[in-house]
Amino acid sequence: MTPEEIDPVGLIAESYRIEGITPEECRSIFLDWVIGQRSRRIGAEEIGVMLETHADAHPDHPMTQVLKEGMTTMTNAPGRRGGAKGRRKTS
Repeated sequence: MTPEEIDPVGLIAESYRIEGITPEECRSIFLDWVIGQRSRRIGAEEIGVMLETHADAHPDHPMTQVLKEGMTTMTNAPGRRGGAKGRRKTS
């Protein structure tokens, strides 16, 4: 999968061009990117492609940090807990 397929609107790429962008603004853009992907689910693989595309050229950019945090969150996300099965009493 290519960066253009993962970020067709160019939100992530554009964030790297914004001078003085803050980590909070990068988090907002990241969330918009994830929510805006209706044709695919964004996961660790897609975030990894974005990191490979942009991180080497911009290691200290706030979006690089946000992508790394997103990658960690996606790979270490806890499994589903609770629900109906969690509420059932066993005898």
